[in-house]
Amino acid sequence: MYKLEKTILAALTLGVLVTAESTAQTIKKTTKPAATVKKSTAAPVKATGSAIVLKNQMDSLSAAIGVSFANSLSSQGISNINHDILTKTINTSLKGDKAAFAPDEANAFIQSYFQKMMEEKGAVVRVEGEKFLEENKKKQGVVTTESGLQYQVIKTGEGPKPAATDKVKTHYHGTLTNGTVFDSSVDRGEPVEFPVNGVIKGWTEALQLMPVGSKWKLFIPYQLAYGERAAGPQIPAYSALVFEVELLEIVK
Repeated sequence: MYKLEKTILAALTLGVLVTAESTAQTIKKTTKPAATVKKSTAAPVKATGSAIVLKNQMDSLSAAIGVSFANSLSSQGISNINHDILTKTINTSLKGDKAAFAPDEANAFIQSYFQKMMEEKGAVVRVEGEKFLEENKKKQGVVTTESGLQYQVIKTGEGPKPAATDKVKTHYHGTLTNGTVFDSSVDRGEPVEFPVNGVIKGWTEALQLMPVGSKWKLFIPYQLAYGERAAGPQIPAYSALVFEVELLEIVK
């Protein structure tokens, strides 16, 4: 379900901490069978920034997994984990003894925890977006459509309006409602081509209203953007989005 969830589940059920399936697959592909692995003759390596001395490959693997696991926790915003319980549970599971959770119980608890965390974060983002759009629609020049899409005309073109089945070339600059830039073809200096019906609903609706040559500012509620899901690390779930879009041409 989540990167961190996979990591913890692996620790509880398999006794191996991995950050994602890709990490596990990489280890599987690159690790030779035990019978063919020669004992390392390299000098012990002192881990940077710590007193831990890595004497062999398994020490290094253990340290690498520890760093990767800690980064997974940090990336999920979890900083107050109980290190003592975590360590004891790992040791207990590795020994094959009974832990605080059975594997299926651990899975259910983790899913419930992260679901609740996402709902709480999503509620905050959703309310902020709704408040922004409620105030924004009162501004001069802002038009609100029946769907809830808001737009402001910066420049009106004189070309034709594209149909949903057309392919168009655009320049755009996308931000969150707080001004944080998450993507910009303008900054890259490279316009983008795509089918009108192949993007988020807010764009699909707006593009069909724009004559070629127009430049609009779009204010898109989360229902017309990425909805209840996040879009990469920069766009949280339930995010209202703001775009400046210039419709350059209908691609024939």
